[in-house]
Amino acid sequence: MTTTATPSGRPAPGTARPRRARGLRRLAMPLLLSCGMCLGVLAAAGPAQAGQVNDTVVETTRHSGRTVALTFDDGPDPDDTPRLLEVLRKHRVKAVFCLWGDHVEEHPELVRRIVAGGHTLCNHTMHHDDMATWSPEDIRADLAETNAAIRRAAPGARIPYFRAPYGSWGQTPQVAASMGMQPLGWRLVIGDWEPHSADEFARRITEGVTPGAVVLLHDGGGDRSATVEAVDRAIPRLRAEGWRFDKPARRG
Repeated sequence: MTTTATPSGRPAPGTARPRRARGLRRLAMPLLLSCGMCLGVLAAAGPAQAGQVNDTVVETTRHSGRTVALTFDDGPDPDDTPRLLEVLRKHRVKAVFCLWGDHVEEHPELVRRIVAGGHTLCNHTMHHDDMATWSPEDIRADLAETNAAIRRAAPGARIPYFRAPYGSWGQTPQVAASMGMQPLGWRLVIGDWEPHSADEFARRITEGVTPGAVVLLHDGGGDRSATVEAVDRAIPRLRAEGWRFDKPARRG
């Protein structure tokens, strides 16, 4: 059958289309519908993930009252992180570990131990840089690299929080939230990078904590043995005073 065509290459009005073309159209339609459905699912999944949180920097726990969340920065460390994990296991406390990407790549087995212990992960950037003046594009690249390193160490791991090094937030809250991570601040910092005793750090925790506080501590970036001992002493004291251990809030 001969088909008359217009200059555009389309069949002229009123002419018959070849059977092959009609058959291809019938085959193509279900494929287009199927692809459209797939794209719709992917499009929905993207915004839903990003929309789970907003860019508020949270400093409090999920629940009110005498609750506290313990968070640990700059690990994993081959000496102090395993000791801290044992202390938390002994006291049946779950914490948040804000992971430094370089250390993740050096000690991936510790990331797996953190996850296996039921603790929560937090992105603390790849190289612990001050991002206060970084562009959103550079921030996103770093956070994505850090998440990838964490998930190479612990495939499928959830990373619900982000914490900016030095508390220098810049545009990191907006970028982190768009990636599904709640920006995580703190209400109490005990200064455990200073050379004080475990007793002093324990005192700062137990006397400084307020209802709903997120507490900033460290398990990496230096010798944190005094911090680990302080946590071991502070947990039973806090429990004796009626405190409960919780996760930080997430704002949707």
